[in-house]
Amino acid sequence: MEQHDGGGTAPHPDPFRGDWAETERRLPALTGAAWAAKRRSALAERFPGERIVVPSGGLKVRSNDFDHTFRPHSAFVHLTGEQGTHAVPDSVLVLEPTGSGHSVTLFTRPRSPRDGGPDGAEFHSDRRYGEFWVGRRRTLAETADALGIEAAARDGLRRALAGEVPTRVVRGVDALVDSLVPPARRAEAELEGFLAESRLVKDEWEVDQLRAAVGSTVAGFHDAVGELDRATRLARGERWIEGTFNRRARLDGYGLGFETIAAAGAHACVLHWMSNDGPVRDGDLLLLDAGVEADTFYTGDVTRTLPVGGRFTDVQRRVYDLVFAAQSAGIAALRPGARYGDFHEAAMRVIAEGLDGWGLRPPGATASTPVSGLYRRYTVCGSGHMLGLDCHDCAGARDETYLGGTLEPGHVLTVEPGLYFQPDDLTVPEELRGIGVRIEDDFVITADGALCLSSGLPRGADEVEEWVASPSR
Repeated sequence: MEQHDGGGTAPHPDPFRGDWAETERRLPALTGAAWAAKRRSALAERFPGERIVVPSGGLKVRSNDFDHTFRPHSAFVHLTGEQGTHAVPDSVLVLEPTGSGHSVTLFTRPRSPRDGGPDGAEFHSDRRYGEFWVGRRRTLAETADALGIEAAARDGLRRALAGEVPTRVVRGVDALVDSLVPPARRAEAELEGFLAESRLVKDEWEVDQLRAAVGSTVAGFHDAVGELDRATRLARGERWIEGTFNRRARLDGYGLGFETIAAAGAHACVLHWMSNDGPVRDGDLLLLDAGVEADTFYTGDVTRTLPVGGRFTDVQRRVYDLVFAAQSAGIAALRPGARYGDFHEAAMRVIAEGLDGWGLRPPGATASTPVSGLYRRYTVCGSGHMLGLDCHDCAGARDETYLGGTLEPGHVLTVEPGLYFQPDDLTVPEELRGIGVRIEDDFVITADGALCLSSGLPRGADEVEEWVASPSR
């Protein structure tokens, strides 16, 4: 046994210290970095002389010592061009006013050090942030290369946010930031409104990202249709459909833009059915609402309602055809200069006329009830929304620029009317109860109309039947 002077116990040698190769590398700029720089310039111009603080947010606990997959705040993504697995929790973008504009610094966690310093054990001992546990982060120099932004260690954030500088913060995202900057409700609401509105019109790069995300979403729908027959033989066939689509989302992108809705039978009447624990029966309808989130965090959002056995029943087709006609009317209303609400009203007029022709009129409706509200019992929600980094994008925009605004080239939105006849609704004939139908596609407004990004999927009833029943699936 080894002897030591003084008779004490020898310190345990550190098996992790020393003998690590140098692996820092020069990284090319991410494809969205130059576009993000333009957005930061617009932000700086809007708030001259003020400090702007936009955090990425941090990890969220799923259970005990396991976290959810990290997804940075959308405003942070929009202003940095950060992507997928490179995104680092607890990063904070700071635009600091200078005499001639703003300097920009990204405060972030650098790569775990191996030099035996204060954080020298992080790389092997920290289950949340350590490289051996969750993978390698970029060095500060690598982050600066990739994003085109000066990068500094997060431990310098407290000092950076000190001083008597007018400061606006995206609040509620990073607890440390919130504690360091006194709240200014009005100023922060103006900032969040501007950030949301700056995403209304997508630039060329963003449209390309959305095109890719929707393309992967379309592929996921084809995957799911190919598994319908298998799903009917499983007790929880909805889960099989969900898993089939989700596999595509992870293969082609970062993951899901939102939790997949795979709703068979009466579950289709629950707008955000995400339990997906029911059977998929021959003769039922399956409502699949899903979207792939690309590595750049832009997402698709598409819905198809499918006859599981390959053919709609007469009643199912009657409902489907009405929703199809409503969606077609909404699509026809998409053009630059049109009021944003025009496509919803066009779709609702078709729904109202169709249901009125069936002799349906909800209780309490009068001649003065607006068309958009007349059949809410069976339609429940609006017929679409903006799409982008969030599935329901730009939600913080003012009404006059979004819901009450006009369509412009570069707007990307969904058109998705639906009819949902609840299984216990005594105001509708029994044959309709438990039928839910939604058809949703994604569109970019162009100079002369609208382009369907999800046109790779069948839409009309005949084409859908052929798709589902095709032996080549």
